[in-house]
Formats: sequence, C-alpha cells, structure tokens
Amino acid sequence: MHNRRVYALCLRMVGRTAEAEDLTQEAFLQLFRKISTFRGESAFSTWLHRLSVNVVLMRLRKKTIAESSLEEATEPDEESGGPRRDFGSADPLLSGSVDRINLQRAVHKLPPGYRAVFELHDIQGYEHNEIADIMGCSIGNSKSQLHKARTRLRELLHEAERDRARDARQAAKTEVAGGEG
Repeated sequence: MHNRRVYALCLRMVGRTAEAEDLTQEAFLQLFRKISTFRGESAFSTWLHRLSVNVVLMRLRKKTIAESSLEEATEPDEESGGPRRDFGSADPLLSGSVDRINLQRAVHKLPPGYRAVFELHDIQGYEHNEIADIMGCSIGNSKSQLHKARTRLRELLHEAERDRARDARQAAKTEVAGGEG
C-alpha cells in the first residue's frame, strides 16, 4: 500500500533507481523491525515517511567513501601511477543536476493546483483518493489536474530545451564572428 510513496521518496533522495529499490526494501525491513515503536500519535504514513528518510540518510552517511570503478583500479595512469582520469568527458552527476534544476524550475512554474497534485502524486507517491481527501476535491479532479500538470510540465521543459539550443547556437555564431575579425 505504501510501496510507491516510499520508493518515490528514496528515488528523490538518492537519484538512482537501483539504490532507491534497495533503500525501499531496507525501509520496509526497518518498518518490520520497528513497528512496535509506532505510538499512533501521528498518521502511520507520516511515521513511515520519517522512518524512510532516516534509512536513506543513514545509507548516505555510511557511503561517504569515494567509489572508483574496477577499470580505474586496475589500469593506472602511466605518468602518475594513480587511477586513470578522463578529463573533459561529460560528468553524468553534473548533467543530472542540470536536468533536476530545469525540472524544479518547470515544476515551480506550474499553477498552484497543478503543482500540488503533481507533487503529491508523482513526487510523494500519494494515490488519487488520498489526494482528493487532502485537497478536498474529487478523484476525477485529481486525475485531471495531474494530467494537465504533466502536459504543462512537458511544454515547459520543451520550451527550456529550445531556449538552451537557441542560446547555444547564438553563442556559436558569436564565437565564429569574433574569431574572424
């Protein structure tokens, strides 16, 4: 019943699907171990959310050691004898950060109603009946708002991509013009 919400939370915090799946499983194992500590002073979903956040944070704390691939460990750089580094190649973490920033900007441009339903469903993992209760609307309205939010989000992301491509073309033209003079 809570699997999607916990998985969405883990994925949002770590950004990698395989690790989010592992953390989701760990959160439910922790739930099984700690269910007796639930006092009922808050909603179960709130308690599970906090437990899941704590599981992810504990993993992130343990994971502060830098990871290196087996290729880096077995193929030392001829000059330094240290691990080989490929400077100038795309950094997937940085590329992902740019995408996340663009997505956050687009989400913040959504109208408040669309944004609320989108965040509750796609980010926090609530079901439409829960969203309807939270927002005081019908399930159909929740579904409609989510559809409209996703459509508008796609439009905003396409606009951002077109703007970025236009800026890159303009920068290239400026660079060529500057080099000819």
